[in-house]
Amino acid sequence: MQSNIYVGLSAQLALQRRLDTVANNVANASTAGFRTEEMSFEELVSKSGQTSVSFVSQGQSHLSTEGGELTQTDNPLDIAVKGNAWLAIQTPTGTAYTRDGRMQMRADGVLTNLAGDPFLDAGGTPVQLDPQGGRITINKAGTIEQDGNNLGAFGLYVMPQGANLTRAQGASVVSDQPPVPEIDFLRTGIVQGYVEKSNVNPILEMTHLTTLQRSFDAVSNVLRETESSLQDSLKTLAGS
Repeated sequence: MQSNIYVGLSAQLALQRRLDTVANNVANASTAGFRTEEMSFEELVSKSGQTSVSFVSQGQSHLSTEGGELTQTDNPLDIAVKGNAWLAIQTPTGTAYTRDGRMQMRADGVLTNLAGDPFLDAGGTPVQLDPQGGRITINKAGTIEQDGNNLGAFGLYVMPQGANLTRAQGASVVSDQPPVPEIDFLRTGIVQGYVEKSNVNPILEMTHLTTLQRSFDAVSNVLRETESSLQDSLKTLAGS
């Protein structure tokens, strides 16, 4: 079979995977703390036969760590992270990390995200306040005060250089390398009364969708032309 069929199929697989990631980015453009998924591709060269043939890999995905825009809400139970750090939450499958700091308080005073997963303090314990207490104040280092009493601090964590982040529940992620606690609050910290938007650029992603769709159609046309050429060749060989 002609090699351009395999080349075209490899291109379609790569384009389809990229289309899926871009479509997911667009769908989550308004999801707080969501991180854009990007992909990188490599050229694979086959040297069998007299002529080398180039294929495209299926691609390697990675999450963008660029921060999203902060929006002021003035809700004391909304927090956003400035800098390249993450909040920790306790999920049914283990600890995950998020930039979505929208909180709610359970009847027992535990602070959870909107899905009900508790936020963790610097020691890995769920953050718990007094549900009947007064005003809540959270400073840049994540320290929590209520009625003038220090009730602990949110855990802030930094992903190691080269860590591979994968999506978990909601806008949270997990890392293939253990995150380390943040200790430098000059450039990193928590801002109370703000929510971080998704870092998706909707206009750019829609442009990507259009370009990818056109590329997919172009490859499909090439495959159809190749199939037609093969059918014509078979008819000629069969003497019809």
